[in-house]
Amino acid sequence: MAGCGPGAPKLNDAVFHSFFLIFCGAAVLATVALYGRQPLLVAYIALGALLGPSGFGLTPDVALITDISHIGIIFLLFLLGLDMQPAALARVFRQITHVAVISSLIFAAAGYCIARTFGFTPIEALIVGAAMMFSSTIIGIKLLPTTVLHHRPIGELMVGMLLLQDFLAIILLLVLGGIDTGGIDTGRIARTLLSLPLVAACSALAVRFVILKLFARYDRMGEYMFLLAIGWCLGVAELSHQLGLSREIGAFIAGISIATSPISQHIALSLKPLRDFFLVLFFFTIGARFDLGLLHEIAVPALVLGVGMLLLKPVTFRFLLRGRGERARNMGWDLGCRLGQSSEFSLLVAYLAAGLGLIGNAASHLIQAATILTFLISSYIVVLNFPNPIAIHDRLRRD
Repeated sequence: MAGCGPGAPKLNDAVFHSFFLIFCGAAVLATVALYGRQPLLVAYIALGALLGPSGFGLTPDVALITDISHIGIIFLLFLLGLDMQPAALARVFRQITHVAVISSLIFAAAGYCIARTFGFTPIEALIVGAAMMFSSTIIGIKLLPTTVLHHRPIGELMVGMLLLQDFLAIILLLVLGGIDTGGIDTGRIARTLLSLPLVAACSALAVRFVILKLFARYDRMGEYMFLLAIGWCLGVAELSHQLGLSREIGAFIAGISIATSPISQHIALSLKPLRDFFLVLFFFTIGARFDLGLLHEIAVPALVLGVGMLLLKPVTFRFLLRGRGERARNMGWDLGCRLGQSSEFSLLVAYLAAGLGLIGNAASHLIQAATILTFLISSYIVVLNFPNPIAIHDRLRRD
């Protein structure tokens, strides 16, 4: 029988032990954070650093937890899609595509210059700069109130910007992978670009002729509704992955394809606890995967790079949106502060480039350290100054 082999009990014990440490530890540190009026994200990352291989080593198998935690990102994008109307998203894409491209080039150039200033090779500096182009979908959306997403242009603007950045990140990862095989596979990149409308069209047809009819027929069976929503999310995510896109983009398409249905908000409410469960794991793994032993080597360049991005992004977005009036400039400042951090894609770039031998260990950890630093500082900036769901002060707390 499955699960009864000689190695199964040890594996089961190891997984349970890791989950016990993560969630009991997170509960304790989250309590301390709340008493100290600190963002909860900081507690999760700090817990990972304490329990991971570079800390007390109580959860040495971080790879397994990392793989599991990525499901939280998929659910986050699915729920995000449920809150967006397709027509509004198309309008936003037309408005901000040039902003996303120009800002990404500015951030990449700044990252390149900073890395070169601290003696990294041109190739390493180029990859460091490329990793700085993106902002975190997880932190940006988690700290954005649903009311803002529904009723203010800043929500649509942020979502559009993050999705365009995610698409650029996928292209970058394909380019890095192509370098390892001796050349950039332009055919694969072209197939990836064509896959996006293909997945969207297939999803729209499936929703119209199958999914919505199933929801309508069995809407009184909560368990079935829950299972169908998860199956739809993961199914489109996997289809997207097989066609060269990311699972996260597929999950977003799955969500937006049923966003116009009244059932979408019921699905969103039922899946939020599941999303939060996996996101705790995700932020834990960020801290756990970082090698604290290298911190003294890259502390100064990481500080300069991280703070540089935090200062540059609000200014850049405010400047690029200047032609739309004072309201747009203020939105640009708000957008830049909320997207001032680097991205989970930045971490993927660091891991992939180091694994391919394109950058050294110091450059890889420079990207990781700067990303974690921006995660922490950006979370403080938003939690203490802008409306968000986990604000410390009641006047800023918005669900």
